[in-house]
Amino acid sequence: MNIGFIGLGDMGRLYAKAFAKAGYAVCGCDLPVNREKLEADLSPFGIKIFDNGHDVSRTSDLVIYSVEAESLERVVAEYGPSTKFGAIVAGQTSVKTPEIETFDKHLPADAQIITFHAMHGPGFEPKGQKLILIKHRAEEDAYQRMVALFTALETDIVEIPDYHQHDKIVADTQAVTHVGFESMGTAWKEAGFFPWENASYIGGIDNVKILTTLRIFSYKAHVYAGLAILNPYARQQVKRYAISESELFKLMIKEEETAFRERLYRARDFVFHESRKPIMLNDTIMKEFSLSKKPEQQKPNSHLSILSMVDAWYHLGVNPYDNLICQTPPFRLRLGIAEYLFKNEELLEESITTALYDKTIRGDDLEFHSAVREWSSIIGYGDMEGYKKHFNDVQSFFRGRLEEGNKQSAELIRRLMME
Repeated sequence: MNIGFIGLGDMGRLYAKAFAKAGYAVCGCDLPVNREKLEADLSPFGIKIFDNGHDVSRTSDLVIYSVEAESLERVVAEYGPSTKFGAIVAGQTSVKTPEIETFDKHLPADAQIITFHAMHGPGFEPKGQKLILIKHRAEEDAYQRMVALFTALETDIVEIPDYHQHDKIVADTQAVTHVGFESMGTAWKEAGFFPWENASYIGGIDNVKILTTLRIFSYKAHVYAGLAILNPYARQQVKRYAISESELFKLMIKEEETAFRERLYRARDFVFHESRKPIMLNDTIMKEFSLSKKPEQQKPNSHLSILSMVDAWYHLGVNPYDNLICQTPPFRLRLGIAEYLFKNEELLEESITTALYDKTIRGDDLEFHSAVREWSSIIGYGDMEGYKKHFNDVQSFFRGRLEEGNKQSAELIRRLMME
């Protein structure tokens, strides 16, 4: 099978190299300005670089569009008509509704559409990583060739029959997950401090929060903007997260302890009942990964971001453990720290008491509350440019620690996944 990539950005190059290493003939194209650099990077793997997508489309048995989501329709409209007769076409975007609609609109009727979603970033090799495979319009033998292809890469294949189901799950595992961590980053920026220098953000759960936030802000804004704004199911779930956070925050500032506690325990019993197989993050490992120089100064934290997520799952009727079939490392970590907090009654009670009565952290919770509102509004309005600008402003604040945070989070993920 000849495999062609239209778009050779971070993920396109990653998978092009992986297929070439597995013995497949691979070609690709990108913007002309990138050609010299791409040839230097990819030629040692035997990957051919073509002038444009027409050359890739008419010679490849499998064409993979690996371009930014907001550019996909323009690119497919231009190169789709050149698709080789009977070829398989796939996309690497993380939101499949607009991708499939674009393919249906612009590809020849004989093209077979079998798309996929790699549930990891360019910092991880495909081997051992979850990969979602979705058959949309294809013969069974073509689908089996795709299964064999990703089996050769030793990916962990998860087959989902319908792209709508995929997007509903991904709205939780990616869009809402990212908003939670982006809101933490925004709150710390607006409060004017780095969390690892603040005693309220030292300890196992907070180490995971900080490193995951830095990991997210170490990548490109357009990826997260597309996940949140182009997914038709994301706005509803992000809005629910914002409502949960706002309602909990109001109970906190009014110190309505009984209603606050009852609400959280009701959510806990729904999400974390005994029939669900726990993730069980290792407390010792979480405590190792601290950016703080004074871990002994740890203070209690309200963990409002986590309380809000569990409350939102309850109100949406979502079982996050079911969504692990489309898990990403940040989602698994988020679910893991939520489980760690809610299944430890002493820690949960400490969090509830801190949220209600500890005025020293109330200002931070107000910043988080404002940040959630901002992100929810941007996504609700479908403001792609506003999302990117907001993201890049926070990214600039943390720039000096993003590389270290990315490395530490990758190691944290590796250690915790081995447990």
